[in-house]
Amino acid sequence: MKYWNLFLFSAEMRLFACRCLLGIILMLPSGTVFASESLAQSPARPHHPFNPGERLTYTISWSKLISAGTAVMEVRKETVEGGRELFRFISTARTIGMADRVYPVRDTVQSLFDARTMESLSYTLDQSHGKRKKQREMVFDHPAGTVSFTENNKKETIAITRHTQDALSSLYYLRTKRDFIVGTPIVFDIHDGGKNWSVEVHVLGRERLKTPVGEFDTIKVKTYPKYEGVFMHKGEIFIWFTDDDRKVPVLMKSTITIGSIVSSLTEMKLGDETP
Repeated sequence: MKYWNLFLFSAEMRLFACRCLLGIILMLPSGTVFASESLAQSPARPHHPFNPGERLTYTISWSKLISAGTAVMEVRKETVEGGRELFRFISTARTIGMADRVYPVRDTVQSLFDARTMESLSYTLDQSHGKRKKQREMVFDHPAGTVSFTENNKKETIAITRHTQDALSSLYYLRTKRDFIVGTPIVFDIHDGGKNWSVEVHVLGRERLKTPVGEFDTIKVKTYPKYEGVFMHKGEIFIWFTDDDRKVPVLMKSTITIGSIVSSLTEMKLGDETP
């Protein structure tokens, strides 16, 4: 019990609770990547491995030993004037159990994504960590090459490269890639928190993985440099995608000073609509 209390109140645990909201990455989870020459032109028929109605639920734990939170990622469909079809990505995360009593976290992130051009149009963050609150909004103007960034009533306009993603859309964008080849990095640009990031995603190989929702052939990737994404803490980020057209992230790990933060897929509902 003494060790448990020390762990809960340690700096690493507080940081873990703060980052419970699953950004890869991104992914990419800490800082994601977006701009590359291969994105210069949008494909006539973009590949959508995810569809409206998709709902992925994750358990977030410390080294798979202590559960600290849950996260849900959803895909919804929106249609705007002129028949333009969009995806709305919604990620919600919260602490549970002892972590919730010590340092409650409630995070909601939304990203609006153009289904045809494969670009992020806007991003919002509503964050509650203990007594600390944060609200962030970004509106992308890709033709002008800028993003309007607002956080807690502070606003500025920042230059970006074309096709830059946000921290949440980057994970979905990565899923659209078909060229997961060992030795050939996937490169793209991200903007988050008033900063631009360039990230490389390296394919490490294929693995057969057992999960709470089944056994899958997966593609294991690692991101460079270290980036702070939607759900993950700063550190090396590893992601296991299903080795099929859907590229569902079934496992994500972020290394920290002591152990790792692990996001494991526990429930999966695949979408059935196609924009």
